[in-house]
Amino acid sequence: MKAFLRHIGRMVLFILAQGLLFGQLEFGYGIHPMIYPMFILLLPFDMRPIPLMLTAFFTGLGVDFFMNTFGLHASAAVFVAYFRPELYRLFSPRDGYDMLKEPTLAEWGVSWYFKVAGITLLIHHLWFFILEYFSFSSWTIVLRNTILSVVVSLLICFAIQILFLKKPKRI
Repeated sequence: MKAFLRHIGRMVLFILAQGLLFGQLEFGYGIHPMIYPMFILLLPFDMRPIPLMLTAFFTGLGVDFFMNTFGLHASAAVFVAYFRPELYRLFSPRDGYDMLKEPTLAEWGVSWYFKVAGITLLIHHLWFFILEYFSFSSWTIVLRNTILSVVVSLLICFAIQILFLKKPKRI
């Protein structure tokens, strides 16, 4: 129950941070920092696919509420949640994941985090911008916005991991 409440609190924080802070920033050049996919990454390794996608849907819906995007964020969040188990399987250690650990930078290291978070953000942003522009003639804009937004979002997520998530306790 305690872990469930912690995840609900995290979800609310990520939705509020995205909707009230990061969604309102104007970087220019088509850069749209999106940090809420990090919440989907932080969910437990052993979370089943349907609850994972439902959680992602409600997270995206919360962001859509603030950003007035009518389901774009919900769609992108569910898309990421769909690919997350396979992505974690692809980058799992030889002996598998320790289910007592969280999928964080502090637990699994910089290399693992940049690979997993980078691919996750790339999938998320690419899907989001494809749906936003929905035109084959806009493919250069989609690619530019995706690449620039992924770089900025990844740096922000990295900073959040370092500044706000607690370090693992070593025995």
